[in-house]
Amino acid sequence: MTPSSDIAFTPTVKALQSERGSRAAYAKMEARGGFREQIDETLIAFLAQVDTAYLATANAAGQPYAQHRGGPKGFIRVLGPRTLGWADYEGNRQYVSTGNLAENDKAFLFLMDYAHKRRIKLWGRARISDDPATIAQLMPEGYRAQGEQAVLFEIEAWDVNCPQHIPRKIDIADVESALAGLQARIAELEAENAALKGITP
Repeated sequence: MTPSSDIAFTPTVKALQSERGSRAAYAKMEARGGFREQIDETLIAFLAQVDTAYLATANAAGQPYAQHRGGPKGFIRVLGPRTLGWADYEGNRQYVSTGNLAENDKAFLFLMDYAHKRRIKLWGRARISDDPATIAQLMPEGYRAQGEQAVLFEIEAWDVNCPQHIPRKIDIADVESALAGLQARIAELEAENAALKGITP
């Protein structure tokens, strides 16, 4: 049975792994079936915190293109055992990804969590839906954007990357929340200190 990791590990890639000393380790992984194929609790929990993603596509000639996609945390929804979906908002109206998927439905999704130094790679096939009900279902509640279409992504394989070399970056909203908590605590301590000294605020 062909391991799912063969979606990335072509014969040329495997030859390079052999040449550079990593083939034995990956062969063990392949013996266990390769990359994950089904959406599990690990991926569900990761998606709940994702507010940014990169979708890679290629046209019929093989010319690649990567596009950023973002929204509130959890904007990428689980729709089935292998299906993800998200609302595609109106933007610069170049439609490169949309055009590529019309010619070649192979796609790749790259998800980053800078705060916790994690990343997930997903290989699959994607299609565009103009169905108003699907778009409405995938629009994040209260998000100020106009949903133009929906992207439906069928997972063929996915894998968790190592955290090496990922710079740690914290979302400004998380920083502001933590700072507000610290400022409130400082105010409490200052008031308590003033009371102990008998100083009237």
